[in-house]
Amino acid sequence: MLENTTILVTGAGGLLGSQVTAAILAQGAQVIATDLNLAAMSARLAPLTNIDEPSLSLVELDSTDEQAMQQFFVQQQKICGAVNCTYPRNKQYGAHFLDVSLASFNDNLSLHLGSSFLFIQQCAAQFIKQQSPLSVVNISSIYGVCAPKFSIYEKTPMTMPVEYAAIKSALLHLGKYATSYVKDSRFRVNSVSPGGILDGQPEAFIAAYREKTHGQGMLSPKDINGAIVFLLSAQAQYVTGQNIVIDDGFTL
Repeated sequence: MLENTTILVTGAGGLLGSQVTAAILAQGAQVIATDLNLAAMSARLAPLTNIDEPSLSLVELDSTDEQAMQQFFVQQQKICGAVNCTYPRNKQYGAHFLDVSLASFNDNLSLHLGSSFLFIQQCAAQFIKQQSPLSVVNISSIYGVCAPKFSIYEKTPMTMPVEYAAIKSALLHLGKYATSYVKDSRFRVNSVSPGGILDGQPEAFIAAYREKTHGQGMLSPKDINGAIVFLLSAQAQYVTGQNIVIDDGFTL
């Protein structure tokens, strides 16, 4: 589905980003994979794909660094698609609502939502420069769509961070804003909103979460790949400003 395309994946060294990178490579694309740490990204990708294949370029890049991001995009000739899988946050991230300081809240919004703004902005500038189709995919969340179900966090040390909900909901509208601003059918910004993704959570949480779905419960990162590949492909040619929820009924 993605032959003869060049796709950018930021945050390619993460749990989701590494799976997305492997899936896009499997569809025949040339992939530019970026993350903060080149060695860590290589180690994460190595079990999933051949990191030495010519169709994969690994780039060390801080997506929160405005100058570095601008310089990176200036160097790009043509990008057909871009997926933002970054998840920057500070050390205080994940505190319970009443324990979150304003400074920490603002810092996390700046890191995550701010870098997402920068990513979309630079993709828009890249499209205007190259004047050929560019599909952007952001990773939002079910908690950008609905209120948290706090009961599933009972009997665990976990919570649903307030910063996460604020960021992921804002990200959905940011995509709509960008597509409306550029107003060109060849430039598309869409979002994918996954449900919970397995990452070593406590069994009590996994069981409680499963009860809110239609039986699958927590998802594997691979469960998100199909929607992302679709949005990057020509099959989604006129899909723009939209959000695909993948949650096995959690938000119903």
